[in-house]
Amino acid sequence: MSDTKAAVKAFIIENFLFGDTTYKLDDEASLIDNDIIDSTGVLELVAFVEDRYGITMADAEIVPANLDSVARIAAFLESKSAAAA
Repeated sequence: MSDTKAAVKAFIIENFLFGDTTYKLDDEASLIDNDIIDSTGVLELVAFVEDRYGITMADAEIVPANLDSVARIAAFLESKSAAAA
């Protein structure tokens, strides 16, 4: 697992699953469809991503295609860092 995926997963477990490490959070599982995050949770996730990775997410980037699973979040972050390089 990449460092990015591990950090995102740790944030989700701590903040949305209340530290329940017994929950099997699959990297591809939808965070919205599985009721792990709601609209407020998306905002918390955006704040985490912006603070942790030093990026600013445009409104158009705050969509399920970028934020609905650990894998999608990691891919989005990798594409943002590649674009910045």
